[in-house]
Amino acid sequence: MKKILLLGLLISLVACNNQGENDRNKDVELITSKGSIIIRLSDKTPKHRDNFIKLVKDQFYDSINFHRVINKFLIQAGDPRTKTANPDDENQPYDLPYLVPAEFDKTLFHKRGAVNAARNGDDENPFQMSSSTQFTIIQGKIFNDSLLDVSEGRINKWRLYNKVLRDPKNQKIADQLTLLYKNKVSYDSILKVRKSLEDIAEKAYDTFSIYKIPVAHRKVYKSIGGAAHLDQNYTVFGEVIKGMDIVDAIAQVETAKGDRPVIPVTILSARLIERED
Repeated sequence: MKKILLLGLLISLVACNNQGENDRNKDVELITSKGSIIIRLSDKTPKHRDNFIKLVKDQFYDSINFHRVINKFLIQAGDPRTKTANPDDENQPYDLPYLVPAEFDKTLFHKRGAVNAARNGDDENPFQMSSSTQFTIIQGKIFNDSLLDVSEGRINKWRLYNKVLRDPKNQKIADQLTLLYKNKVSYDSILKVRKSLEDIAEKAYDTFSIYKIPVAHRKVYKSIGGAAHLDQNYTVFGEVIKGMDIVDAIAQVETAKGDRPVIPVTILSARLIERED
């Protein structure tokens, strides 16, 4: 697993080392078939920032569709298969062949408008590295304190499971999970193996350092909303500074199997623009 992490870091750094300071001082405009969305990338997540800038400069996102849309939650894009006539072809890659190391920052959270990196689940991806290309924009919902408490519980359950998964003492079980996913066995078989790790995690809960959603973040979730349960488990690397009405419009389109829009919503082009500072 350490080799995978180092490989992801190396490829990410090689892929992004051509970014200049001038590029980093620009925002990204996604010109979609529904209108324009402007994203400001965070300097607190430089690997994700530089990777996204490179993809924009390479015109990777031009003509890509939003392939997953869930109203009151998020919209997702970045799967290159959506440029083809058969976006569900499992024999074709759903991103580029590298990963971006996780960059969790406690000041970046999943408020309405946050941009995060999609990724595979922990069982396949214990270091929680990000997809090279796929990202989501959080639309979210308004929370109350009770719902935030539930989200806090989900965050900590997830974090503890990941800690147990990465513990060298549990290496054999972790390797078994990786093999099951690779061989695409039934999820029931996977659940049986997961159960042993979940049992270990449950016994260790009292010794675990609990994450508390900061008061300032709670205020934001209770006023403008977001997706609190994703915090500290997915990398947030930017936010929408203009065009949330377009995000809302995309989130409300009719969807079919897999939350895919019935009528495609396309990123016509993506470009770097001067910051509005």
